[in-house]
Amino acid sequence: MTPEGRVTPARQVGWLAAAMLLVASSPAHAMHLADGILPGRWALVWTAASLPFVVAALALLERRDARDAFYKPFVAMVAAAVFLISCMPVPVPTAGTCSHPCGTGLAAILIGPSMTVLVTVVALLLQALFLAHGGFTTLGADVFSMGVAGAFVGYLVFTVGRRAGLGLGAAAFLAGVISDWATYATTSLELATALHGARPLGATFVAVALAFVPTQLPLGLFEGVLSAGAVTFLYRRRRDILVRLQVVPA
Repeated sequence: MTPEGRVTPARQVGWLAAAMLLVASSPAHAMHLADGILPGRWALVWTAASLPFVVAALALLERRDARDAFYKPFVAMVAAAVFLISCMPVPVPTAGTCSHPCGTGLAAILIGPSMTVLVTVVALLLQALFLAHGGFTTLGADVFSMGVAGAFVGYLVFTVGRRAGLGLGAAAFLAGVISDWATYATTSLELATALHGARPLGATFVAVALAFVPTQLPLGLFEGVLSAGAVTFLYRRRRDILVRLQVVPA
């Protein structure tokens, strides 16, 4: 605790890391796109598509950290939160994967979409290493759907919503919902392009996307409520953090 009674970012990161270890000790469930689902060439395609975003995020992190020592610990805290939020698998047997909340819509609001890509890489690597969630050959595809598509779509929705006059909570709610659904639309596309065979691509995409609807429709709404609640809470209790992150004007 600081002299003012506030918890420091470093202490918060430590608590979240401890929570991550508790989650890691629980039984694993297959989630994300597992190794072997995508053919090798498609795994390479999605890895190549994700790599430029990861490189750009690493450079951005160094620049922001040089300007503000608060930034890197806060990003680490967001990474821990994304790890925990996305460790809630709901099996979708007909799609060959699982549904789960992502947390990348909220992350994109707080730290921007580029940094959210890097946060997603960290969360997915830890899950693949310690929880058998997802895989290593499919890491690029999982990063692209959850980090790139989810983060950039969520950030765009939030930004457009705010400029259109929506309140902070309403814009964050929409960002959380649409970010989640964009992630699973992209996952459906990844599966369809790799596995449609002789079947039309469009029909395969629709079939996979529909398989996600029963679970992802409510999970998307949950993410909207989570994003709106977290951003509104920060605005009321620690508006200075949102100002520092340039989420709201000073």
